[in-house]
Amino acid sequence: MSVMTEVDHRIPKDVAEQLVAPGAYADGRIHKAYAWLRKNEPLGVAQVEGVDPFWVVTRHEDILEISRQNDLFHNGDRSPTLIGQEGDRKVREMMGGSPHLLRTLIHMDAPDHLKYRLLTQAWFMPQNLKRLEDQIRVLAKASVEKMAASGGRCDFVKEVALHYPLHVIMSIMGVPEADEGRMLKLTQELFGASDPELARDPDELEKPAEERQIDFGVIIDFSNYFRALSESKRAHPTEDLASLIANSLIDGAPISDLEAMSYYIIVATAGHDTTSSSTAGAMWALAENPAQLAKVKADPSLIPGLVDESIRWTTPVKTFMRTVTADTEFAGRHMKKGDWLMLCYASGNRDEAVFEAPQEFRADRKPNKHLAFGYGAHLCLGQHLAKMEMRILWEELLPRLSDLALDGEPAMSESVFVNGPKRLPIRFKMD
Repeated sequence: MSVMTEVDHRIPKDVAEQLVAPGAYADGRIHKAYAWLRKNEPLGVAQVEGVDPFWVVTRHEDILEISRQNDLFHNGDRSPTLIGQEGDRKVREMMGGSPHLLRTLIHMDAPDHLKYRLLTQAWFMPQNLKRLEDQIRVLAKASVEKMAASGGRCDFVKEVALHYPLHVIMSIMGVPEADEGRMLKLTQELFGASDPELARDPDELEKPAEERQIDFGVIIDFSNYFRALSESKRAHPTEDLASLIANSLIDGAPISDLEAMSYYIIVATAGHDTTSSSTAGAMWALAENPAQLAKVKADPSLIPGLVDESIRWTTPVKTFMRTVTADTEFAGRHMKKGDWLMLCYASGNRDEAVFEAPQEFRADRKPNKHLAFGYGAHLCLGQHLAKMEMRILWEELLPRLSDLALDGEPAMSESVFVNGPKRLPIRFKMD
């Protein structure tokens, strides 16, 4: 494991600390840090106590280029999500030296990555998703009716945004509707381990922030649930994603328990949480920008643009880590084998060199070359489903929605990895 010596490119301590502080991602400080970095040190080294040094990649162009070079910048050599030194030690101790508690697609590189991606890729392609559109529209209509019945005031996150995408992905997976509440709670505990309102164990919040990125108990609970589901789907397979995963073969042999559990967990969590966040992010932005709401209501053809802008604006997956596989020079920086990099997608999505007025929410933004789904080999598997879900919901909701405004103080979750709105009180009228 290398120790960086790029003294001239060290990020100031106060800026570097924002990158590992979950609260900075909740209160907007992270965007100020990103803006400073893009202007002054777009590819610098963060040195924070308790965390291995890491390069911080903040420009759109550099994030794209690193994402293209999968042989030079690996996902699986070290943790692909930020973790402190003590957390990394615990994981390696538990996993026989491996830095991974799970082994999902985001933990894999070639050749394994493509083998596992191909298991479910067809499920998430547009031509297959078309057959689900009517089913998804029924769920969207039900969500709109629930909102309409709330009396003109609701917490949009808790009453609409969380449950609609959750129901969609659980239906596709084959998880019983009665278990959806359990899946939602576990997801919030997994991604919200650093958030005082979402974390399972309040005692964990006493630890330094960089040690709160993983809740081992949540992973165990997820695995126990999906292990039982997997056994059921092997004995009695049905036409759902869980049955497909449970009965998959890799190199002619049944998929291993670790890889199967990891596959279930990543689909069950990322498959709805990021969509929930982008949906709520759009509603928040529209509540603060009546002119944007009026523009999209007047021209429904702008809805796909609204969806893309909400994804750029919210960027639910804030960061991923990569590991350098060989000594190299990149963007004028000398990187060594084993160096760790943080790809800051939310920074790339507000890069002034790519986006006009990036701090403004524009439903009609064109082009919109956002990076929220990643790029290259690790492009988000579920991007087409996510955009379809959001499009359908807005098609059902916008024609009926009027007089939208905030009805209290919204709040974002506290997390360095995946975050989004956790509270969004609104008042509205519906036709």
